[in-house]
Amino acid sequence: MTDNITSVGGGSRPEAGVSALKGRTGAGAPAETRGRTTIADGVVAKIAGMAAREVPGIHSLGAGMARAFGAMRERVPGAGGGGAVTRGVKVEVGERQAAVDLDVVVEYGVSIVDVAGGVRVNVISAVERMTGLEVVEVNIAVDDVHLHDDEEQQTEPDEGRVR
Repeated sequence: MTDNITSVGGGSRPEAGVSALKGRTGAGAPAETRGRTTIADGVVAKIAGMAAREVPGIHSLGAGMARAFGAMRERVPGAGGGGAVTRGVKVEVGERQAAVDLDVVVEYGVSIVDVAGGVRVNVISAVERMTGLEVVEVNIAVDDVHLHDDEEQQTEPDEGRVR
């Protein structure tokens, strides 16, 4: 089955531009090939972000400042906390291909090589299955290691603290 797929946006790595995959058209063509499907860059970013977060050993996505600003934004009512899914995800979508860049924080004790491999497999599988685009690369930058002690220190009661 061939679909006419158009990306919205476009970058320099994959085949850039906004045009459709060529499918058969006209009365003799199957119904599922008539017309064009448009996929926005943000859709690919959400798919990649969700797929990356599914991998065991990933604590969160986003570099330090992006995580800090995102956490503040999520706490403000009406500030649009929906960007959390795409935090730490950058995509370049072309006509038929996509490239994904991820900033990740891994859990302490996991094999970073194994986690990165799992993220690549999951992201490529999800994006290609859901969009029909070929994922040419998934670049992963490990920005931090999450220590379980960090959570305990942040959740200590405020008793005895000077304000």
